[in-house]
Amino acid sequence: MVGNPAEAEDLTQEAFLQLFRKIHTFRGDAAFSTWLHRLSVNVVLMRLRKKTLPQTSLDEPADADDETSGPKRDVGAEDPLIEGSVDRVHLERAVAELPPGYRMVFLLHDVQGYEHNEIARIMECSIGNSKSQLHKARTRLREILQDSARSQARQQRLEASEKTGSRE
Repeated sequence: MVGNPAEAEDLTQEAFLQLFRKIHTFRGDAAFSTWLHRLSVNVVLMRLRKKTLPQTSLDEPADADDETSGPKRDVGAEDPLIEGSVDRVHLERAVAELPPGYRMVFLLHDVQGYEHNEIARIMECSIGNSKSQLHKARTRLREILQDSARSQARQQRLEASEKTGSRE
């Protein structure tokens, strides 16, 4: 069913572990072999249903013409994973700059997913206060991130003008 002997061995072991854990559920309505077969098939099907990430060998170079070799990499092109990491760093710095009350409500609501009534209980405040603090936190975060982006753009323009100024 899996087409890979090593994975089949792992699944066989998993099936016998399941047998050990679930033997008390065998009622005897059917033959034991039928019950064990169904348990084994279920173990395999559960493994196949799990989303597996494509495996790429790091030992062998990828063939440029091979369609299964993964996404094409353009050397020097922007990498969205790195850009996402940079954005995450900026966001973490901005959150760290928030006042403690704003930060706590923002983290509880937008990061951890608590509702305002739960936040009010945790922080011993009113629901309205929780909503207000969250609104103020988001507004302040926008300001901090915009200021950061402006100063970064200013710095890049300064560096670019220094490079062109030094060439002349």
